[in-house]
Order: sequence, then C-alpha cells, then structure tokens
Amino acid sequence: MKKIRKGLPQSMKIKQYEISISPKKRGFHLITNEIIDQIGEISNASVGTLCLFLKHSSASICINENADPDVRIDLENFYSELCDKKPYFTHVNEGEDDMPGHIKSTIIGINLNIPVTNGALNMGIWQGIYLNEHRNNAGSRNLVATLTYEPKD
Repeated sequence: MKKIRKGLPQSMKIKQYEISISPKKRGFHLITNEIIDQIGEISNASVGTLCLFLKHSSASICINENADPDVRIDLENFYSELCDKKPYFTHVNEGEDDMPGHIKSTIIGINLNIPVTNGALNMGIWQGIYLNEHRNNAGSRNLVATLTYEPKD
C-alpha cells in the first residue's frame, strides 16, 4: 500500500460551497471542470476529501469514463430503457419524465466523496464527474461541495 501522507494533520480546514451547474439537456454530462473552477481552494490542499451533494431528486451524479462521449450516450440509453414509460407509474402529474428521474436518481445517487491529493482531485486518469440530467427540460442544478483538507505547507 502506498502511503501518501505521514503523521497527524496540523491544521485541518473545512470549506463549503454552493455550486450552480448550468442547465443541461437530458443525458449524462461531464462536469469535472465546472466543479473545479468553482472551488479554487482545492489547489491549496495537501490531502483531503471533497464531498459533493446534489440538491435535487430527478438528477444524479457519478464518476465514470471521461474520454469517450459514447459512454455517456450508452448510459442514457441504458437507463432510459430500464426506467422510462412504465404503465404502472402513479406519480405522473409532473410529467412523464419525472418518476423515471426519481428512480434513476435513487439508483445512481446524489452524493460523491472524492480524495484530494497535492492540490488536485485524486481520480483515475480516465475518470470524470458526471451530472446526469434525467428531466427533459430542467433548469440549473445545485450542489453543496464540502472540502475538508490539510493545507499545503
């Protein structure tokens, strides 16, 4: 096992941000840079954790492939086939895409914990953060981002 940090933290800090993500069409969207651009403090972190919490029930967030956009198309197609237009839905007063959005949000999730190391998100080279928009005509989406970290020396 590779040890990244030695000793106990001297001065842990916690910063919290409310991040607004611009409106997206239905589908899976890579938003890593939108997140990083709104949390400048990441670059000051020696080691820490970024917790992301999406404040919506008909969208979701996840980490997945950041290189080939076909992955995002395939994910949208898969989840649409799995969840859309079921004849037994009773929650239909907000549109035919609302209940499927709730189901997709429940399956995929609305929170992430990402390690931060040496001023950057410590994800795999082919990983990125997705906002998964499950509604046909949604507005902007809001995230709470909590960065807990030890500052660089």
